[in-house]
Amino acid sequence: MARMNTGVGAALLVAAASLAPAALAGDAPEAARRAQLVSLVRQDCGSCHGMTLKGGLGPPLTRDALRDKPPGSLVATMLYGRPGTAMPPWRGFVSGVEAEWIVRQLQEGTLHER
Repeated sequence: MARMNTGVGAALLVAAASLAPAALAGDAPEAARRAQLVSLVRQDCGSCHGMTLKGGLGPPLTRDALRDKPPGSLVATMLYGRPGTAMPPWRGFVSGVEAEWIVRQLQEGTLHER
């Protein structure tokens, strides 16, 4: 399995650390936080999954690639990472509700629009 380059991993964590956790009401983050999450996906996730999210070191995060994936599994991967791979845990930077929102957006294809 691929190992994360520690420089890349540290850069991702430093970049994501600038995102303050949001207090969420309901099942979607507030508008300002949604904008931060879109930026996180496009920039931070994009650094491994490709800037267009069509794949790179990590697999594609396109609607077609994620269509048959269980949302709960994708949320768990985002929050807890995948040990032994380059996928780090993001639970220190996104909440469960935020991760669910991101997965919904990816599966609907809305985070790919520029």
